[in-house]
Amino acid sequence: MPSFQQQDLQQKNLQINYQTFGDSKNPAIVFSNSLGTNYSMWQAQIEHFQKHYYVICYDTRGHGQSTAPQGPYHLEQLGQDVIALLDHLGVQRASFCGISMGGLTGQWLAVHYPQRFHRVIVCNTAAKIGIETAWLDRAKLVREQGLAQIAATAASRWFTESFIQSQAATVELLSQHLAAGSAEGYASCCEALAKADLREDIKTISVPVLIVAGQFDPVTTVDDAKQMLAAIPGSQLFEIAASHISNIECPADFNTAVENFIAA
Repeated sequence: MPSFQQQDLQQKNLQINYQTFGDSKNPAIVFSNSLGTNYSMWQAQIEHFQKHYYVICYDTRGHGQSTAPQGPYHLEQLGQDVIALLDHLGVQRASFCGISMGGLTGQWLAVHYPQRFHRVIVCNTAAKIGIETAWLDRAKLVREQGLAQIAATAASRWFTESFIQSQAATVELLSQHLAAGSAEGYASCCEALAKADLREDIKTISVPVLIVAGQFDPVTTVDDAKQMLAAIPGSQLFEIAASHISNIECPADFNTAVENFIAA
């Protein structure tokens, strides 16, 4: 797997794992994973988009095969990692699609690096996700007890009950990936989410933004999406009949919405 060393001033040995698919001459699209997953969560999107796009997937720091330097991390670092990846690949402008934590990263990028993105898709996310104390409590728990307990209950937050029943193997694999992940990386990203609050910043976004909201998402609700819609100038909302990991639960509808938005 290719990786590159991100020259982060605080964390000099940070390695970001990534993979590209499709022809580099095609328009580029970056996919950014959710908390506790890795870039394999985008398999249905990789298969769909690599025919006509240069697909760039990566593991957020602390996740998958990327290194997990000691935290806490900050949302700015998660965003700068994406810019460093684009620079490493020689990609001047791309579209960006991030889910949950990746959706917060996408909002930060749209605020701070509009010149690098044609379009930004933020999925199952919010301008502020949850409350600070809950994230810090979770970080503490994971550092003390590992990820097994979080992994055991993740499916009910990620998917509808009908999907859990009908796609048990998919759900089990994602839960296994979470359990096998880095406790330090997960906890450090929880600390980034604890502090991240873009509710004012997103009012300045000039890049076209699509917001994808899961109608059955208990984590980042349709109301959260509507608040972003009201704040981000010219943004669009697409509601999908899914819970929190909508790109896996409803891949066909998800892919169509993203592709139509990018091609518009």
